[in-house]
Amino acid sequence: MTSPYSSNQEIASILIIYTGGTIGMVEDPKTGSLAPFNFQHLVDHVPELKEVKHLYTSIQFDPPLDSSQIGPQDWTKMVKTIADNYDKYDGFVILHGTDTMAYTASALSFMLENLSKPVVITGSQLPIGRFRTDGKENLITSIEIAAAKKNNIATVPEVCICFQEYLLRGNRCKKVNADYFEAFESFNYPPLAHIGVEIEIDEEYVYKPATIKPLTPHYNMEPNVIVLKLLPGITPETLKGMLSIPNLKGVVMETFGVGNAPSFPWFIDILKEASDRGIVIVNVTQCMIGSVAMAIYDTGSAMIDAGIISGYDITTESAVTKMMYLFGEGYSPDKVREYMKCSLIGEMTIHDTKEN
Repeated sequence: MTSPYSSNQEIASILIIYTGGTIGMVEDPKTGSLAPFNFQHLVDHVPELKEVKHLYTSIQFDPPLDSSQIGPQDWTKMVKTIADNYDKYDGFVILHGTDTMAYTASALSFMLENLSKPVVITGSQLPIGRFRTDGKENLITSIEIAAAKKNNIATVPEVCICFQEYLLRGNRCKKVNADYFEAFESFNYPPLAHIGVEIEIDEEYVYKPATIKPLTPHYNMEPNVIVLKLLPGITPETLKGMLSIPNLKGVVMETFGVGNAPSFPWFIDILKEASDRGIVIVNVTQCMIGSVAMAIYDTGSAMIDAGIISGYDITTESAVTKMMYLFGEGYSPDKVREYMKCSLIGEMTIHDTKEN
């Protein structure tokens, strides 16, 4: 059911967490260079916030982080900030650079177990101090969505990305454009909301917890996970070298089409040897749209026999952070394989039980 956002709801309290990124930059009038501004003076740069009826407080990471440098330790800091303030606010808005925003959104969706309040991540392609910035609209819309309630229950109680025309599930989207304002898309899952004259929330697609439980934050993420992108002509030496990295725990293997890969015996043998050593290998497609279905072709069936797990329609960003989370929880390789085949928080759609 699609329900328009109501502007007549009661006042909510929102915590804005500025981690860094283009949205928090202003231009120095003397040098022309960009530098982060003090978020305590946020309203000076976004006077439109005076019209927002909700209460908001801002916290600024010091120093602000370029999103290309953000990693598990920074996700832990974001989770701790939310957990420490969880009972004080109705929703949270995280301001973040766009380059790794999909990784952060995916990671937080797993690390914030039993989340029942909105965590809306946004940013901009142009600094908020620029005349044509997209940052003001993204910020104000994110605050409105983070504050939205129906019958005193959060309308969108999940980690999501708000950017331009859409609100997207955080662990379902990717950055797809470096030049235009429409920077993110969710190819295999519908938008949670369409943002236009009205904010129209598609409630049937929003992840709703069956029962409200206390938030359980998780802080341990295992960084020894890699992405292996297959390409025509990949050699045994290259494959063996990547799978022999010291302390390697997991591999997100980007294959062709519906999960296809070379049928050379050496290829399957190297994968099986790594899997037998306890390295978890998950098969995801290089295609933007569609899902892995390994049982269709002989090569895929051979990979199943070698212990390779289907990632179905999960994004690479979500598969990487999910594996980091599971290993960070201390699970054995067999347990990680079991959970990688399940949807924990709406991150993928299971479509073919033959691969389970």
